[in-house]
Amino acid sequence: MRFLLIFSIFLGTFNFHGQNSLENQFKDIEPKIIEWRRHFHQNPELSNREFKTAEKIAKHLESLGLEVQTGVAHTGVVGILKGNRPGKVIALRADIDALPVSERNDLPFKSEVKTTFLNTETGVMHACGHDAHTAILMGVAEILSKNKDKINGTVKFIFQPAEESPPPGEEGGSRLMIKEGVLENPKVDAIFGLHIRSGVPVGEIHFKPGGAMAAVERFVINVKGKQTHGSEPWNGVDPILISAKIIDGLQTIISRESELTNEAAVISVGKITSGVRFNIIPESAEMIGTIRTLDPNMKAHILKRMAEMTETIAKAYGGSATFSSTNETAITYNDHKLVSKMLPSLKKVAGDDHVKQIKAETIGEDFSYFQELVPGFYFYLGGMTKGNTESFPHHTPDFKIDESGMLLGVKAFTQITFDYLNN
Repeated sequence: MRFLLIFSIFLGTFNFHGQNSLENQFKDIEPKIIEWRRHFHQNPELSNREFKTAEKIAKHLESLGLEVQTGVAHTGVVGILKGNRPGKVIALRADIDALPVSERNDLPFKSEVKTTFLNTETGVMHACGHDAHTAILMGVAEILSKNKDKINGTVKFIFQPAEESPPPGEEGGSRLMIKEGVLENPKVDAIFGLHIRSGVPVGEIHFKPGGAMAAVERFVINVKGKQTHGSEPWNGVDPILISAKIIDGLQTIISRESELTNEAAVISVGKITSGVRFNIIPESAEMIGTIRTLDPNMKAHILKRMAEMTETIAKAYGGSATFSSTNETAITYNDHKLVSKMLPSLKKVAGDDHVKQIKAETIGEDFSYFQELVPGFYFYLGGMTKGNTESFPHHTPDFKIDESGMLLGVKAFTQITFDYLNN
């Protein structure tokens, strides 16, 4: 009898009152998620300003009978769905903010929104796919709310603002959500996230166990020299020359000190500011850049050596320099046990040949802060039309996705939820 009961539950987990019933629900939800995605795309809002976006999300979750929390980390929304039986707590996360990018696509739902960002007039665009993520998670919430009699436990839907980082001087993103208790009450046992990719074919899911995306550090180096006439450099100390030597030296930390067969690492200087006139050697220079690491020990070594090298090189040329850094994201680290456990779920909805392990990437994602506290799994969802050889890069005016790829995201999150909670 016990065997038959377990077998019965097993079948229920995978059939959801019959596979045809579930497929019909997926068929019904697809036009809705496309409609939601187009609405959000046409009405994008920047980080910590996602007021109307949050309002639409909350209204939908409330219509499903979920317990809804609003105003989390300024504009975040959290929905809680309790199954008919007790069990673990799973969290599913979608980011909801847009970017200060002027859209160049010729779409009927193209964004025409304009704003002022950091004193610059700009358009606003969902140039990274967060509109799709939001629509997908709204669809998952609707599917699961109709099948809560099959849920052993609780599902927490996290609609997170400010993934692209909050405006200067403000808190936001996953760190503020965590600070305000999003992983508690009820306490989350595991968290899952996805990102649609314009360069991954529709129908495919890509993943990497362990370090999948990089920790991101922003660094600032201030160089102090001695101002003099450009025709008499011997009377001064050139901070621009020192800056060049520092940049050259920093790259040897990557090329000669970092074990790149372990994980990749990057140091890039993105901005140098110095001087006011062609014939004046200035007194100071400032460099701003980014560090990308996928291994905690490599990160610690690189930061230590950058501080040492900056000071030493400047001193060798008669000047002085200071180094400082701030953390932007942690390592997006996919828990090995959780990945192994949930891979069959992804393969069930996408097919074995369409779930592919990839190498790590040096982009960053603030989903990583959730993963520092609970086991997490973050994967990529295909958004490029099959047969295309050209993708439309993220964070550009030309970014676009094939909306037919979104339904697989709904199926993946749904399958993961039932399999995690019921097994």
